Amino acid sequence: MSTPAPPKAPKIPKRIEQLGRVRVDDYAWMKDDNWQQVLRDPKTLRADIREALEAENAYTEALLTPTEALQARMFGEMKGRIKEDDSSVPSPDGAWDYYVRYELGAQHPIHARRPRSDGDGEQMLLDEEALSKDKPFFQVGAASHSPDHALYAWAADEQGSEYYTIRVTDLATGEALGVAAESAYGSLVFSPDSQWLFWIWRDENARPAKVFRRPARGGPDVLVYEEADDGMFLGLGVTSDDSHILIGVGNQETTESWLIPASDPTAQPVVIEPRQVGVKYTLDHWTDRWVIHTNADGAIDFKLATSTAEVPAKATWGDWIAHQRGRYITGFAAYEGHLVRAERVDALDRLVVTARNGEEHEVAFEEEAYALHLEDGYEYETTTTRFVYQSPTTPRQTYDYDLATRERTLRKTQEIPSGHDPSRYVARRLYATAPDGEQVPITVLMLKDTPLDGSAPLLLYGYGSYGIALDAGFSIRNLSLVDRGWIWANAHVRGGSDKGWGWFLDGRKEKKPNTFSDFIACAEHLIGAGYATEGRIAAYGGSAGGMLMGAIANLRPGLWGAIIAAVPFVDVLNTMSDTTLPLTPPEWPEWGNPLEDAAAYDLITSYSPYDQVSAQAYPPVLATGGLSDPRVTYWEPQKWIAKLREFSAGDAPMMLRINMEAGHGGASGRFDFLKEIALDYAFAVWALEKGWEKA
Repeated sequence: MSTPAPPKAPKIPKRIEQLGRVRVDDYAWMKDDNWQQVLRDPKTLRADIREALEAENAYTEALLTPTEALQARMFGEMKGRIKEDDSSVPSPDGAWDYYVRYELGAQHPIHARRPRSDGDGEQMLLDEEALSKDKPFFQVGAASHSPDHALYAWAADEQGSEYYTIRVTDLATGEALGVAAESAYGSLVFSPDSQWLFWIWRDENARPAKVFRRPARGGPDVLVYEEADDGMFLGLGVTSDDSHILIGVGNQETTESWLIPASDPTAQPVVIEPRQVGVKYTLDHWTDRWVIHTNADGAIDFKLATSTAEVPAKATWGDWIAHQRGRYITGFAAYEGHLVRAERVDALDRLVVTARNGEEHEVAFEEEAYALHLEDGYEYETTTTRFVYQSPTTPRQTYDYDLATRERTLRKTQEIPSGHDPSRYVARRLYATAPDGEQVPITVLMLKDTPLDGSAPLLLYGYGSYGIALDAGFSIRNLSLVDRGWIWANAHVRGGSDKGWGWFLDGRKEKKPNTFSDFIACAEHLIGAGYATEGRIAAYGGSAGGMLMGAIANLRPGLWGAIIAAVPFVDVLNTMSDTTLPLTPPEWPEWGNPLEDAAAYDLITSYSPYDQVSAQAYPPVLATGGLSDPRVTYWEPQKWIAKLREFSAGDAPMMLRINMEAGHGGASGRFDFLKEIALDYAFAVWALEKGWEKA
């Protein structure tokens, strides 16, 4: 086959002087100066940039034409593993059971409820499928019924830009009470008395900046809280016992909470403990006391404290569940008679139940690698909690668990309509030795009869940022590679919290290079153990995991047969130097501030994928993005691909695909999203089979 010629991006040098250092960015022109307006209306994108992106999309489509049949088959397989007319396990609240369900062929769900007494007589609350009709993008970010069950509020994004519009419906009459808020963050809560709706406003730079309160049935907005530090995010919540409304403020390393008594929702919020850099805390009210989840006083892997003070300032905290290094307390859920805490030890989850009398017991499973998570419920005065168990070989199982009797009731097992036989597969937990001696977990999924002689193609997935752990969960998508003889491996690298919060701290700021060397160590271990061969590994990561992809491409290009970088954060130095971008100030604690700190500038420069592209032979690269993405802007992958294409000494293709109608998460429909994954996977197969011609 003939290889189409790649687009050639013009170079327009832009000289940037910063902290006495000078860099030249040849592709800075790809950033539309009017990017804020583009987020709200993509049609305003500058014509030359649109033309360049459309040319990139056309090139990628042409180059991947031989994979179209494979893409279609993979999409069909993934779709065939989804129960199309599926529904969630109903969540009880008062006289009602609340749930979501899908109809056959629907891309979006229906939100509904039915009487708890007999389970008959469904009432539709929100029909996402109908609302999404004729819209290229539609996504509901939050939806909630009022505590008195009379109203339903929901926030929708119709652009992918994460600017939401909030609407409220009267459930007795079905009447739409109008637009409650625009330019909103995807978060909302009703006050426990159902009289007020609290919501968060996003500013012109797409940052959550203010909390407003308005009458739930409509009325003027009242400013409740305004955050002066543009490096902080905002969140809303209500305590489990409905005693308080909470406003959360924080970034990756520092948090602060404000409370409003539910008995007086119009009261001014009161700070609990003023923010202190490096100290994180969240809290909930457990009938007669506060329970605080915190890393204060050197509790790296967190502890639980309690307080009986009306406003539980830190001076009133007393340790309850003491800190234990290596046992990461990830969170907790409070019920009237019990508290359930979630813990992670060596990349495995468990639940610990504590009764009010202090008795404890543990909920755990025996598989070598699995994921176990609590699910949120509405009711406080109950002995039932709900958790979901899954593993790479075991579909999601939803259990109701009686906290008093310890009885497990299986409520639902994820149905795979096309069939799934767990006995065909094997999941393993391996450990790679990092250059500094740390043991990095790897979760592997493969067919039982896959040979371990290096002949099988392997996909190595990684993330490693913000303390986000990679779950050893079940995926209907990954099986489309595994069933073709591929090995799927997750690298639980530093920067995530897979082995505790210290695992995260060891992969951020000046220790960020550990994330990259951990990933490379995982690849080398898999090669040494017969799971892979050098040059026959497809590396895959998205967002901050896309930054990982760019870094390991620069560091060890010969290890990889293909690199898939989804919405990749690759222009790190320029992005962290641009204070107008939504995530820049909030993410300085993660990466450092190159505007004020010369050491941070030099460190970021040393690994920023875009800045470190050099004259060497790179493997085939597929970068994807979304035009309306406020998190990783479209120009990051666009600039990166242009520079890779300019510098690569080899003849492997550098491809870019920008979804012109979506944001950070890609397509919003459950099936359209799978088409994007199928493209990624087909590219990996094609690249490793050398389906492209050399120049």
